[in-house]
Amino acid sequence: MKRGDIAEESLFLNNALVNSFYIRTVITIIHQILKLIDLAVEKEIVDLSFVATVGFFDGVHIGHRYLIDQVKREATRRGLPSAVITFPIHPRKVLQADYQPALLCGFDEKVELLADTGIDYCITLPFTPELSRLSAKEFMQEVLKERLHLDALLVGYDHRFGRDREDSYPEYSHYGRELGMDVILAAELQWGSNDVSSSQIRRYLKAGRIKEANELLSYNYRLSGKIVEGYQVGRTIGYPTANMRVWERYKVVPELGVYAVMVHLRDLHYPGMLYIGRRPTLHTDNEISVEVNLFNFDGNLYNQSMSVEFIDFIRSDCKFDTKEELVAQIHQDKESVKQRLKIKK
Repeated sequence: MKRGDIAEESLFLNNALVNSFYIRTVITIIHQILKLIDLAVEKEIVDLSFVATVGFFDGVHIGHRYLIDQVKREATRRGLPSAVITFPIHPRKVLQADYQPALLCGFDEKVELLADTGIDYCITLPFTPELSRLSAKEFMQEVLKERLHLDALLVGYDHRFGRDREDSYPEYSHYGRELGMDVILAAELQWGSNDVSSSQIRRYLKAGRIKEANELLSYNYRLSGKIVEGYQVGRTIGYPTANMRVWERYKVVPELGVYAVMVHLRDLHYPGMLYIGRRPTLHTDNEISVEVNLFNFDGNLYNQSMSVEFIDFIRSDCKFDTKEELVAQIHQDKESVKQRLKIKK
């Protein structure tokens, strides 16, 4: 798999999933019920009013969750449902076709993560060139007030919206008073010296700093995909691997190297050792592969779906002079993985 590439069928699956969100579909995930409203279909919400926040929420990290908790508390205080208003496609991608976003989660995964926060509604708003031309006041009036009938809007401490992002909280608050909508400035999450942002998490992942990334996410970063046929070299050296083609086109692939992971296959879970790299000892091309060696597993995995949770970084990708040196290092890697995953045998 090349970094940032995906098979056409996986892109079709992701788009099909986005388009399948019918009005007020109810899904149950981790005992939380999340109601989905697609504004591409329902032009105005009637008989409902919300306390909500607006954003892309890539990764639904601890900063997002802190904001969402404030939305939920305010909604409870007012006796109203809580909502997150988000976009199925990255706004910049809509305006710039050749833009290649680096995402912490695809839209389907985002919905799962939002369901885990306990928010009542996820309202999907298609981002369009027409929407991008609305000023903050026009967006608040035409979308938030007239279509969604928001009672209150919580704004992240550093969040800006509207054409050219020219306004900020004082202007939003003023517009809200004119429209009969309370605009509340959310409290900032204080997290030591860390910058809690999707950008910071991406930097951690690209540097192989998995533990720091997971801490800011509040869950283990994961990749999901289809198992495809590879070079089958691993079998010849005692480490058969499942080669994974990542589903999500723009999902961030962490730094090249070896990782301790937990593998989710159907309803079963296995510890494993994951490799992301170009296999420089055995091949001379630049193709990046994602390969997983599942511990205590024997069977045919081709064409099945698999998800891996990143637990820890073991070492960077590197070239060895001989295959024997590579095998010796893989033995050491496996022992390191077992130690990180606290596997005794």
